[in-house]
Amino acid sequence: MSREYCDYILDQLAPLPGISAKRMFGGFGLFRQGLMFGIIIDDVLYYKTAAGNRADFEAAGSEPFRYETKKKTVTLSYWAVPALALDDEDILLEWTRAACAAAVEAKPKPKKKSVKTKR
Repeated sequence: MSREYCDYILDQLAPLPGISAKRMFGGFGLFRQGLMFGIIIDDVLYYKTAAGNRADFEAAGSEPFRYETKKKTVTLSYWAVPALALDDEDILLEWTRAACAAAVEAKPKPKKKSVKTKR
């Protein structure tokens, strides 16, 4: 895993405040405001997808991140960022904002506490 590639991506994302990277999954997790919106695995950048941005990744011909366990293939909701975004910082920032929004969209909603009444 290349720390240099991660640093390069962080430099490209510098116009967006509050972005950080943390080593995880044999690569790096990318975070903004406490939510993970991206991963870097084997020098490939993947962004979080949800209903609001998945069609863009599909239209660009991207693929989701997959890995194998002993029993099955696991597909995550992180899709490879297309080359057109990696080649243009402004486009990359647009895709990053959309991935951050997808991370917010996918964030589990707090469960309401059930109120027990005394009888």
